[in-house]
Amino acid sequence: MKQERFIITLETARKWAKRWRKAEGDYNKHHELHAFLIPKDDLLEVLAEGVDSVRAYLGVDENNVEKLMIVGTKYDEVTETYIDMLPGGQIEGSIYDFTRPCPPACDKKSKLNDLYI
Repeated sequence: MKQERFIITLETARKWAKRWRKAEGDYNKHHELHAFLIPKDDLLEVLAEGVDSVRAYLGVDENNVEKLMIVGTKYDEVTETYIDMLPGGQIEGSIYDFTRPCPPACDKKSKLNDLYI
């Protein structure tokens, strides 16, 4: 199943980013996480698994550092769902932890990050 390409405006992105933070509401009031830095080479690595899509899972490691874990998925036409490609899973694949949380890996001049400075 081919998905449409979804692009949002900077205004919408800023509104959503602001809502994520305590600047507007209490959704994420206890944490400082703004975003994740994802290196291009690592994205290419997961895409090289022949994925139909990728899924990102949130987690926290033993040092309380936020993680974005990325897995490839394959579309199952029978169930009309994307199946995770996992080690030892229904469809074999890897789980990638190659992201760096922001902060500290932030672009301090970004119009999406200046909401927090």
